[in-house]
Amino acid sequence: MLNTAAKSEASGAEQELTDGFHLVIDALKLNGLTTIYGVPGIPITDFGRMAQAAGIRVLSFRHEQNAGYAAAIAGFLTKKPGVCLTVSAPGFLNGLTALAHATTNCFPMILISGSSEREIVDLQQGDYEEMDQLAIAKPLCKAAFRVLHAQDIGIGLARAIRAAVSGRPGGVYLDLPAKLFGQVINAEAGAKSLVKVIDAAPAQIPAPSAVKRALEVLRSAKRPLIILGKGAAYAQADDAIRAFVEKSGAPFLPMSMAKGLLPDLHQQCAGAARSTVLKDADVVMLVGARLNWLLSHGKGKTWGDAPKKFIQVDIEPKEMDSNVEIAAPLVGDIGSCVAALLEAMGGNWPAPPADWLNAVKTKRDDNVAKMAPRLMNNNSPMDYHGALGVLRTIVKERPDAILVNEGANTLDLARGVIDMYQPRKRLDVGTWGVMGIGMGTAIAAAVETGKPVLAVEGDSAFGFSGMEVETICRYGLPVCIVIFNNDGIYRGTDVNSAGADPATTVFVKGARYDKMMEAFGGIGVNATTPDELKRAVNAAMDSGKPTLINAVIDPAAGSESGRIGNLNPQSVLKKK
Repeated sequence: MLNTAAKSEASGAEQELTDGFHLVIDALKLNGLTTIYGVPGIPITDFGRMAQAAGIRVLSFRHEQNAGYAAAIAGFLTKKPGVCLTVSAPGFLNGLTALAHATTNCFPMILISGSSEREIVDLQQGDYEEMDQLAIAKPLCKAAFRVLHAQDIGIGLARAIRAAVSGRPGGVYLDLPAKLFGQVINAEAGAKSLVKVIDAAPAQIPAPSAVKRALEVLRSAKRPLIILGKGAAYAQADDAIRAFVEKSGAPFLPMSMAKGLLPDLHQQCAGAARSTVLKDADVVMLVGARLNWLLSHGKGKTWGDAPKKFIQVDIEPKEMDSNVEIAAPLVGDIGSCVAALLEAMGGNWPAPPADWLNAVKTKRDDNVAKMAPRLMNNNSPMDYHGALGVLRTIVKERPDAILVNEGANTLDLARGVIDMYQPRKRLDVGTWGVMGIGMGTAIAAAVETGKPVLAVEGDSAFGFSGMEVETICRYGLPVCIVIFNNDGIYRGTDVNSAGADPATTVFVKGARYDKMMEAFGGIGVNATTPDELKRAVNAAMDSGKPTLINAVIDPAAGSESGRIGNLNPQSVLKKK
């Protein structure tokens, strides 16, 4: 129902009016966008109040970047654009990193920012927080729009929604100058100007010839491998994907946010034999995964010397051949493509050669057996494996909980150690490897799903968004944060040999992050052994109360840049 802002008399008759504030709210509600993540301030403070009063849930953060990360992951979880609301200029810029993150990761998101008046900005006359925000946003998102007239609010939001979710999803910027909110128009005309977006992300059916080609290449494989990416998780075609993988009989390798599409303990899962399957496979099928840096661009020593043929399932045609030749491109949405593959496979699809399946199983079982003792130690201070072994068991016992994970060593090791059992239960830094997504992601995961959240953070990663623990406490969210505290970035043992300042990678020794949580009314726990960690996490997950556990990790534990140290350039010069 349209919110009426005012009434006036025109030609002796009473005329019902509305304004930009109410039209934006009504347009959002009409399209089912009923949660906003943001930071209040000029010129959108009153808009946030009005939206809240109209039944939209408005969650106020301490920093726009974290609100943006929340909106981005909300888009991934719901397949609807997550909405982030910011003030102009500095607030807009803070949200822009998250918008670019959403675009890179193919998460649907809309960043709505108030902005300065066009006539002053365009003449560069020095308005309050003056900035040409639309021009700045355009290169960093999928689409960008500005609305100048109240009667265009409905079509402006409709365009933003459709751009965010159709084709390859991504971030969209919507610029709303301050004057727009106060513009008054006839209420009946305003109601007629609103647009309910129909079929915002229409199915894109793959060509039958492409389906046939893909299956011919897959059938020819002696050593097939299926790689599932977060695009497959986003598609929410879980049953069809599982049926296809099982019918193919091929080993599958889940990328980190695709873990749980099939359980990591599934007999076909090759996660524990990653190096072997990448090196030795002869046909690799990518489903919603890209051959970017996370897969060594599909070439080099990671992929071995065995000739490879690639099948790629993706909604974006330009993704094909981005790094290597794709023998069988299959363009369409994941759900439609997998359904078409399943139908065309028939009822007697041949199993992959037994020697390949046995080789993968042997390597996987050997690696799991080698790792097991490391995950069962009770050292104090803890090492990464002892602490992660505890969390691995807790996640197994609570498969419905959502795991949020970021850091360097904390991320890299947890990705391999902690098994997932359900789709979209592991949320992490994604394609960009962005540090700082943790608290925003944890908040949105709790809000959008209603499930308990376990956020496993490196102490460095936590620093980017740590003040949002106040937000978690303010809204009483069921979030348990575990900080792997080893006193520094990578390690806490570096020394500055040239002066009195601490080394650049070292933090305050013995920091107690748990006290920070207590300051806002949450529960803080200091855990020094795996047993203490286990008790604290279970208590937090049982209670559903905001909790932060300071997990004391040996400062010498960890490696430079985690498992991507090869990306860190090294000087070849020797000191004299």
